[in-house]
Amino acid sequence: MNAAGSPVDGVPSVVAIVLSLLVAAWALVAALRHRPPDRVQLIGLAVLELVLLGLAVLAGVALTGGEQPGEPGAFFGYLVTLLCLPPLAAVLARMEPTRWGSAIVCAVCLVTPVVVVRLQQTWQVLGG
Repeated sequence: MNAAGSPVDGVPSVVAIVLSLLVAAWALVAALRHRPPDRVQLIGLAVLELVLLGLAVLAGVALTGGEQPGEPGAFFGYLVTLLCLPPLAAVLARMEPTRWGSAIVCAVCLVTPVVVVRLQQTWQVLGG
């Protein structure tokens, strides 16, 4: 947890955002080169999912410790969405073994930082 008291702020969130943007850049280069999703993209999505699961665990620990998000419904909606994004991208990319599969990975990885920030905002509205 950081000084503001939010379990979804700090290093894990920064790591998730940076990793997501790195995978997005790699996928964009592949899409521009007319390349299908490669192993690096899929490994990047798997590592991103592990980081996001860590973020979810931190939130769960805070919840069991008595902390509450400011907007619980929105928070849990964003959390579930966040955890579903990398696996969804991997499945869709495997189903589309063309440059568009790489474009899917890029798009999902560009959406992920936005969802992380929204997750942080919904915790902080009224919560600790």
